[in-house]
Amino acid sequence: MAEHNDLGKQGEEFAADFLRKNGYDILETNWVYQKAEIDIIARKEDTLAIVEVKTRSSLDFGLPQDFVTPKKIKLLVKAVDEYVTINDLDVEIRFDIISIYNKKGDFVIEHIVDAFFYF
Repeated sequence: MAEHNDLGKQGEEFAADFLRKNGYDILETNWVYQKAEIDIIARKEDTLAIVEVKTRSSLDFGLPQDFVTPKKIKLLVKAVDEYVTINDLDVEIRFDIISIYNKKGDFVIEHIVDAFFYF
């Protein structure tokens, strides 16, 4: 597996641990529907958090969250609609980003709640 894939997988594990420590139940990781993959589907009370995890080894090319494209958002919305439908859920849905990057040898985790909206 390529080094960037290892870093991405490690970032998703950090993100899931972070969410658990903050009271979220992890329902799914790497949930796939057609061409879309949702990194983490988590629930806290009556809110379903759809979490896109972006991990970078440095900030040389910008903040990790800056790499969530409109195309990716559209795919996430389509996938979560399917997930909610097949699981017959009646919940609030929120789109979050967990940004993870290396800063002077330590990984920094930022949880951006309600990172984007889609209508």
